[in-house]
Amino acid sequence: TTTVTGFRSFNFDPDKGFSLNDKQIKVKGVCIHHDAGVLGAAVPREVWERRLKTLKNIGCNAIRTSHNPQSTDVYELCNQLGLLVLNEVYDEWEYPKRKWIEGWNVGTPGFQGSFDYFEEWGEKDLEDMVKRDRNHVSVFAWSIGNEVDYPNDPYSHPVLDGGKATGFTQPIFGGYREDAPDAMRLGTIAKKLAAVVREFDKSRPVTAGLAGVAMSNETEYPFALDIAGYNYTESLYEHNHKKYPNRVIYGSENRHDLESWKAVRDNETIFGQFLWTGIDYLGESGKWPARGSSSGLLDFGGFIKPRGYFRQSLWSDKPVIYIGTYPVPKDKEQLSLDAWPIWNYEEGQNIRVVCYTNAAKARLELNGITVGELKVYDDNTGILFWDIPYRAGKLEAIGVNANGDEVSRYAVVSSKQPYALTVFSEDKRITKEKGVAQIALQMVDEDGAPVMLSDNEITCHIEGPARLLGLESSNNQDMSDYTDNTHRVFHGRILAYIQATGKEGQAKIKFTSPWLKQAEISMDIK
Repeated sequence: TTTVTGFRSFNFDPDKGFSLNDKQIKVKGVCIHHDAGVLGAAVPREVWERRLKTLKNIGCNAIRTSHNPQSTDVYELCNQLGLLVLNEVYDEWEYPKRKWIEGWNVGTPGFQGSFDYFEEWGEKDLEDMVKRDRNHVSVFAWSIGNEVDYPNDPYSHPVLDGGKATGFTQPIFGGYREDAPDAMRLGTIAKKLAAVVREFDKSRPVTAGLAGVAMSNETEYPFALDIAGYNYTESLYEHNHKKYPNRVIYGSENRHDLESWKAVRDNETIFGQFLWTGIDYLGESGKWPARGSSSGLLDFGGFIKPRGYFRQSLWSDKPVIYIGTYPVPKDKEQLSLDAWPIWNYEEGQNIRVVCYTNAAKARLELNGITVGELKVYDDNTGILFWDIPYRAGKLEAIGVNANGDEVSRYAVVSSKQPYALTVFSEDKRITKEKGVAQIALQMVDEDGAPVMLSDNEITCHIEGPARLLGLESSNNQDMSDYTDNTHRVFHGRILAYIQATGKEGQAKIKFTSPWLKQAEISMDIK
């Protein structure tokens, strides 16, 4: 057996945060699930590689395996790419948590889960995870649970009757429930699980994602951990650091807003955050029609969403600029993180153009003429904006540094009707042993401009030693058949997963759509 590993050092300090190889850094993390849209849970290595590289390009440097161990491919790729891994197991312990069947936080919950195996298998499964993954240099912490302490789901404690003065700020289902499981059990179980980890790996800290921090502080739970993860409770960072000065605190699950990041960026004691989520996933969907959750920086197909570009402007060290648009809202203060790069509206319609950038200043041009004055970066919102009347053409944002020198540029163009399918990302060669190609297509007009408003139906045809694994448009509300070779594009784009069937040769892949010019590519399989 050959084990590939590496060398690195790290340190956690309650006052100074986290250092890697003797360098202080902020952990810019994301939570990920184990699925990939149309591919389900059987995700080929090539797909994970593309996704993880895209997250790293955004500025991400860490992954949280929420809330279960991942495929070995994920750890090996993180080793190679230099991404840290917070390796997590268990979303519930000895009791079940609410399972929303009709839609997230909708209707009557069920209580199915893995809790009924926990007493017999909990410690053994944790042992197996540590033994399996401890040689991966990317793993820097072991998490023994996520939100197992969510108040009244199921554990309860008298502190829940205390009101805001207790420091508890998250929504809960009523106050203290005497008939609910006693929250003091959390500390008992946490100490057992932490002991398992430390028996088989003393080199990494034990952690967990706490949902009810104020309640858990009344138990031994957080004190059984080496570092404490706080889910959505930035408001307690400063207070808890003062009250528990030896506790290492970080955000184990966080919103995408700027304030949540500034609570890390501007606070030396908080070493990082993990956004919920890095990638859209199948689960926690809203009411039908919905395939899953659309909270990711990347969509189901692994493409960067607008909020991904916003995050890139906060996390990346390279110049970043992006613009998205939407009609001026009634609420004049509304600044969206989810503005798509569309420039097709009614002539004269008042449109808000938002700019995500890390440039010191930026201005807006339409057809080469300035339509948005030069604005200084706003650290209160992280977003620059201009409200302008729509006119067709090329809309462009230009970022400049403090000296006025151009450092970045981004443009969107008004499009005409869809004219053709074009391949803008492709793998031209794959291995015959189940190698996977990821072929991205874009609807364009007769001038080659992307048609973001297109939802045309496309069909994939394959000749040669390859098969279609699936078509992914990343539309969370498209509930059509995902097992056939026909699908509608979303925002004018779609991704095809093509897999080799075991023989060498050349595969020809053709994409067609009624009334549109087709796209065809050839791929070598060896």
